[in-house]
Amino acid sequence: MKVGIIGSGGIGLAFARQASKAGYEIIISNSRGASSLVEVVKELGGRSKAGSFQEAVQADVIFLAVQWIHLPTVARQLDSWTGKIVIDPINPVAPPDYKMVDLGVNTSSEVVKDLLKGARIVKAFNTFTPELLSASPSQAGGKRVIFYSGDDHDAKRVVRSIIEKFGFAGIDLGNLAEGGRLQQYPSGPLPGLNLIQLL
Repeated sequence: MKVGIIGSGGIGLAFARQASKAGYEIIISNSRGASSLVEVVKELGGRSKAGSFQEAVQADVIFLAVQWIHLPTVARQLDSWTGKIVIDPINPVAPPDYKMVDLGVNTSSEVVKDLLKGARIVKAFNTFTPELLSASPSQAGGKRVIFYSGDDHDAKRVVRSIIEKFGFAGIDLGNLAEGGRLQQYPSGPLPGLNLIQLL
């Protein structure tokens, strides 16, 4: 499976490290271009390479690790998101104070789904800090828990397989309206928790 990573900030790189360790083929991109990612790719090793946005979105699964304020711009860079499996780790906060933006009655992932028309959105990997996501999935005789939610069952199955191949325990929270609200930072109850599923 090929994984495209859009964004090379803390969460993007943490996910990339786990994906590389798990043996996935990775294409990582950012707004500054592939040349800015030479050292990153050296660090990741394995089957990783730097590429363009257009190369990253052709992967089997897309990890969309951009800031909330850049999301509309990124969404417009692709004519059609239809059918693409997109992992959404984005938290709906904006600088300079990084308070939660007003989403009305929707969850952030429902907004993402509306912007990326036709994409198969799975909310995941947003409840950990980059440091915790980069750390070993194993702790205290168990596995760290990664929560995920989505409206497309097949997409969730694919994302769960990634979570488990990384070595985490995947917990399905249901759809984006309900599960996404539990995961949502900073208003939901799950962000920041380091839960362990005992073996």
